[in-house]
Amino acid sequence: MRIVLPDRPGALGAVATALGAAGADILSVDIVERSISTATDDLIIELPSDRLPDSLVSAASSVDGVRVESIRQYASVIDPFRELELLEKLATSYEDGPTILADGVCRLFRAGWALVIAEPAAAGLPGIVVARSSAAPEIEEIEAPWWPPYPARPLAADDGWAPELWHNLETELAVVPLPSNPSKAVLAGRPAMRWLASEIIRMSHLCSIAATVLDDGAREG
Repeated sequence: MRIVLPDRPGALGAVATALGAAGADILSVDIVERSISTATDDLIIELPSDRLPDSLVSAASSVDGVRVESIRQYASVIDPFRELELLEKLATSYEDGPTILADGVCRLFRAGWALVIAEPAAAGLPGIVVARSSAAPEIEEIEAPWWPPYPARPLAADDGWAPELWHNLETELAVVPLPSNPSKAVLAGRPAMRWLASEIIRMSHLCSIAATVLDDGAREG
């Protein structure tokens, strides 16, 4: 669940208390973005089988100044997977690096899927999918009128190039360059959860470092 709450002492505690009263157990909290007056947090919550997700929205919204931005099922196992662990894995398994990176993006940014796309051979031609996360769409190429992938940015799924299903599922898309030769990009999608500027910046830094690690591994190989 993604919530926007006042950036004041006790606000998150009040949300935790309200969720606890609704029978929920908070498994993790990530501060995604912070402004002068608000903070945006991602909460992973375990809910008893006899409770509905709507009860979480009602509980969190009962706290003054709190807004629930989105809520969705999160099937991944909670683990300490972080950027450094991903980069270490890339350094030792560079041959499978693009796939490892796609899976890592999903874990780190709670995306539903991620694709690694090679630069189209010419303007108007599709980009070639060179790697995908475990839950990514089974496609071999994709229209890429938005190329080049820099600057890293959100993309709209309703501009005519994306599969209609992505639009129907309210998929929020983000593209980040993966500096390499030839150029590549990471396209990530997740349902009904907008990409914040801070997340895209963080993903961009990660992909830039990952590209360096993979390039170094290829030379050593």
